This record gives sequence, C-alpha cells and structure tokens, in this order.
Amino acid sequence: MFDKFKDKTIILASQSPRRKELLEMTGIDFRVENISGINEDYPQNLPINDIPLFIAKQKIEVYKHYWSFPNHIVIAADTIVSLENQVIGKPADKNEAYQMLSLLSGKTHQVITGVSIRSATKTIEFTAETDVTFKSLSKEAIIYYIDNYNPIDKAGAYGIQEWIGLTSISRIDGSYFNVMGLPVDRVWDELNKF
Repeated sequence: MFDKFKDKTIILASQSPRRKELLEMTGIDFRVENISGINEDYPQNLPINDIPLFIAKQKIEVYKHYWSFPNHIVIAADTIVSLENQVIGKPADKNEAYQMLSLLSGKTHQVITGVSIRSATKTIEFTAETDVTFKSLSKEAIIYYIDNYNPIDKAGAYGIQEWIGLTSISRIDGSYFNVMGLPVDRVWDELNKF
C-alpha cells in the first residue's frame, strides 16, 4: 500500500478487470464496487469527446452515498473508441467484432476516457485521448484474434495488451494505459490533490 493514501478509502466504481489491474499497479489500497444496470446512454447531439465523461459522471452518481464520508474518494471512468467522428462501441457478437476490426484496419482512431473522481469536498473530472494506428489487418488475423481472445467486452473490439496490440498496432500517440481503460498516470496526479 502507498502510505500517502492510508487515511483514505478509495473506491473504484468499475466492472473492468483492466482498470482494477492498472490501479493495483500504483500500490494504492482501494476496493472495487460495481453496480450493474448503470445507464450508459447519452444525448445524440453530444460531441464525441464529451461522451465518456458524461457516462463516467452518470456512473459516479450511483455512489453519492459515499460523499457523506470525508475520507472516501470514488473513481469512475468510461472509455470509447472513435473513428472518423463515429463511436465504435462494444461488439454484440463475433460478427460485429469482425466488422469493427475491419473498420479500424489500416487507420488511426482515437481512444477517449472520461474520468470522474469525487469526495465529499472535491470533484475532479477530465478526459484523456490517445491516437492508435492499426496496420492493415488480414481477414485471417482478425478471425484468429476474435476466436482466441473473444474481445466482446472491449470498446472497439480489441485489447491493446493482447495479441492484436502486440502484432498489429504500429503507432500510439498518448497514454498506452488510457487505451487499456484508465489513464492511470493522470488519475495518480489527481488523487494526490485530495
């Protein structure tokens, strides 16, 4: 445990195993709480860069009962993939995953994460954006990845830390960890302000 936060109760409001893994790597002692059924809808006219923060703010509202405790800090995040001003969400099935990866093939897309961190006395909200460029993906490579890694729970139908990231991403501009689901360096900096 990192001693600086020993008098704080930090709660990660997330079902993502990747966000949990990233926050664990900081040495901060925290607990995970996830509540299913959180509304992830957003207004259709909302600018793409604002969508993940809008959803992160909806997630953190579910945990508002903690704001009455002065030593509790809640972290919520949401990540989207954007290609040519279109949101590429989580695929519903393998066929949709194939279509998404085919769209991303040979192009640069954006991964945008919105983060809301709240306590009884402070709120910090921000977004992080990373540009990711895929090499051209063959049909066989896409099918291999989907069959062996089943990326149904991932925005854009891929995990950068998996086989496809190792073999098929040619360039990253921005935070690698943001693409995994949490810009943990920025989260660390903001937690230090509490």
